[in-house]
Amino acid sequence: MYPDTNLFIDGAWGAGAGNKTLPVLNPATGDAIGQVAVASRADLDRALAAAEKGFAQWKKVPAYDRYKTLRKAADLIRSRADDIAKLMTMEQGKPVVEAKGETLLAGDIMDWFAEEARRTYGRIVPPRAEGVYQLVIKEPVGPVAAFTPWNFPINQAVRKVSAALAAGCSIILKGPEETPAACAALVKVYQDAGVPAGVVNLVYGVPAEISEYLIPHPIIRKITFTGSTAVGKHLAMLAGKHMKRITMELGGHAPAIVFEDADIDSAVKILGANKFRNAGQVCVAPTRFLVHETVYERFVDGMTKLASGLKVGDGLDKDSRMGPLANARRVEAMQGFVADAQAKGAKLRTGGKRIGNKGNFFEPTVMTDVPLGARIMNEEPFGPLAPIAPFRDFDAVVKEANRLPYGLAAYAYTRSAKTAAAVGAAVESGMVSINHHGLALPEVPFGGIKDSGYGSEGGLEAIESYLITKFVSQIGA
Repeated sequence: MYPDTNLFIDGAWGAGAGNKTLPVLNPATGDAIGQVAVASRADLDRALAAAEKGFAQWKKVPAYDRYKTLRKAADLIRSRADDIAKLMTMEQGKPVVEAKGETLLAGDIMDWFAEEARRTYGRIVPPRAEGVYQLVIKEPVGPVAAFTPWNFPINQAVRKVSAALAAGCSIILKGPEETPAACAALVKVYQDAGVPAGVVNLVYGVPAEISEYLIPHPIIRKITFTGSTAVGKHLAMLAGKHMKRITMELGGHAPAIVFEDADIDSAVKILGANKFRNAGQVCVAPTRFLVHETVYERFVDGMTKLASGLKVGDGLDKDSRMGPLANARRVEAMQGFVADAQAKGAKLRTGGKRIGNKGNFFEPTVMTDVPLGARIMNEEPFGPLAPIAPFRDFDAVVKEANRLPYGLAAYAYTRSAKTAAAVGAAVESGMVSINHHGLALPEVPFGGIKDSGYGSEGGLEAIESYLITKFVSQIGA
């Protein structure tokens, strides 16, 4: 019952002007299960005109009414979570329990931005002369172009669309071609909640062609992108040439530091669960496991046992704890990382191979003695690979944690308040979570530094990049 996915432009669903489509594959079988419409230049022009018209209308809607619309959307997506989750699992692969969790979280994100819509406060600045009023006013920046990835088809899109709507902006969302149906279901929720035609538009197609047309277009005033660092840098350069505001949530290579006084059982349980969630296809997944030499073997044994005990299978199977990788390219990438690490001296503790010859299944993998020169210690693996290396002292492990140009997420486990405070201060990362996995809640900032991006897509900071600050000074007549 997987549907074909159309474009959504100016309040109507339909095929692209050229009637072109792309196949959608089920990563658990490799079989085509549907099609997604491809937008032509003419479709993008329609979307731009719709977004311009939609912005002119939506920016005049009072914040309280935007709040009510987003709250209605939140209730709708929660009521549809079971059906949407199944679609997501069919096209993306993650276990249906993870897909449902992602869908329900979307409701919380909508609720958060609904409340933020009512709190886009300005201020009055005390004047230097009697009778002068100095007003700081927040206004929506304008039509937004948003680009979202396949690993979280709803989670990434809902942050961008909800922030734009809360601020009073219209938006053109370039959804993920590999996982289009769940993203379309999200847009349908906004439509059914009463968002006017033209305010939210959804297109699919050739990513480079869409981005290179939308970003320079004078109607578009802001760009938001989630994806790889390489693509993000290119889009940021393109936006910079046209002085467009940007938010970039890019790749990561999160260090996970386990100190000698850590609760090892807890560290294994939490880090392991988040390493293999969504088959490791998570930008904030723990990636380099740096473990103090005195507890190294105990941690390795724990991670090996956890990884080898995970049931890998079709995400629709209720017993599956890890689904397939999203596409065949990811399988090839995992094989390349493992082969490179082994060639450079790494030891394979468990996993390391493709499972079967149907679908994109790969074994949860634990490796030790991985040298710093191995690709996996330098490139984002985006898969179920856990390289573990020992460290001896605090300064050395912080140096390693900060070695790479990434700075999205970092993790640490320790019972020492002093060590925890030192890690929080010393590690170069936009987000640091200590003794638990406390990232990506709607109310907290979500974003990186260095090559991991710019700006935030969570917390009160998220809406700021969709607003401009206008200063008005007036004196009574």
